[in-house]
Amino acid sequence: MTIPNFITIGRLLVVPLVIMLIAQGSWSAAFALFVLAGISDGVDGFLARRYDMRSELGAYLDPVADKALLVSIYVTMAVVGIIPAWVAILVVSRDILIVSGVILSWVLDNPVEMRPFLVSKLNTFAQIAFAAAVLAAKAFDVSLTLWFDASMWTIAALTLASAGAYLAFWVKHMAG
Repeated sequence: MTIPNFITIGRLLVVPLVIMLIAQGSWSAAFALFVLAGISDGVDGFLARRYDMRSELGAYLDPVADKALLVSIYVTMAVVGIIPAWVAILVVSRDILIVSGVILSWVLDNPVEMRPFLVSKLNTFAQIAFAAAVLAAKAFDVSLTLWFDASMWTIAALTLASAGAYLAFWVKHMAG
């Protein structure tokens, strides 16, 4: 166990708390914990790289923690009616597609290593920024009307583009 792994586990443990805070409408606390989780993600990555504290556990745990937080927030925001359900379904479906492709490739004895594409990095950044902006708007009682729809459609387009890129990569790998 390394320090970055402990930080990542802490981020995983924050997920249910953030969900509960959103469900209760405790927007300031939910926003603060989301920001803290984002900072912890940067800190654990920095420590792992800078002080050579990388580990196999961390390589698996970090993306799981990131996805658990992001997917949970999108689903919870949809459940409480802040974002349309289709946005959460799209975000979750992309991740299910990727995980299913990796598992299926293992089962078929043709393992594929998924690395993030530029579009997927942009997608993750946009999803995080959108979630943070929505939580901040709720926490500070700022209207969502000016930017919400454009941001939501940007998330949708990037999520679909990222899913398409991974699917094309997976199909090429499995056929080759």
